Amino acid sequence: MYGAILGDIIGSPFEFDRGDKTKNFDLFSEGCDFTDDSVMTIAVGEALLAVGPEATVKEIEDAVASNMQDWGKRYPHAGYGGNFRHWLKENKPKPYGSYGNGSAMRVSAAGWLYDSIERTREVARATANVTHNHPEGIKGAEATASAIYMARNGSSKEEIKEYIEREFHYNLDRTLDEIRPEYHMDETCQRTVPEAIIAFLESKDFEDAVRNAVSLGGDTDTLGAITGSIAEAFYGISDVLIAECRSRLDEGSMMDILDEFDHTLGRDKNADSDDKEDDRAFNQRI
Repeated sequence: MYGAILGDIIGSPFEFDRGDKTKNFDLFSEGCDFTDDSVMTIAVGEALLAVGPEATVKEIEDAVASNMQDWGKRYPHAGYGGNFRHWLKENKPKPYGSYGNGSAMRVSAAGWLYDSIERTREVARATANVTHNHPEGIKGAEATASAIYMARNGSSKEEIKEYIEREFHYNLDRTLDEIRPEYHMDETCQRTVPEAIIAFLESKDFEDAVRNAVSLGGDTDTLGAITGSIAEAFYGISDVLIAECRSRLDEGSMMDILDEFDHTLGRDKNADSDDKEDDRAFNQRI
């Protein structure tokens, strides 16, 4: 989940086309902070950890809905969209047919916790379905989780691109240089998820991937979160960036969830990150 959270934090000052559409910016500039993307990423991650790998779809949906409402109350001013903000306050929340990119920015934990891409996609659908039950909202979550699953299991960029194009019919043949001039604020999955994946595909390392995403402009924190979640699975993240991420989150429950997530995956939060990144880069070259 660090990749999604870092992408959110790094992209946060430039949201709503406030940047210069460049990759040359201070990685942690004034105004960097976590937003609703990070809060809901942690909420979904906690829910999936709590119900366990064998949970039914109904159990996942109930846990995700409950957790998101709980975390939304803890952080009521994190930057939620209007419909989602109302959903957070409902006594019996129902999905509202959204195809917004919120389903994709919060799904990263689903890409890590399961042992098949079929199960990964099933869980991703469940995490989206509690709010974003429009086909495009569900597709965005599934595509993002699938890319994460494939990246962490050694698939090449070419294999990830081919799978996402075949299964989800996103156009990934565009380049960032082609997209950037006319791209603007767009909070839909269909105008965020493919762009975020392209930002990953054109990258050379984790930091470069997030810089690619932010350079597009528009919904930069969410673009960063989606791209960062995939890039983490492919490249790994350095100790320095993990420490920077943790320093910008609230002590206590946020840290506890990240630590539990790392423990479940069998990794220490700060152990051997540089080695893993180097190993992954080497493995992709051979």
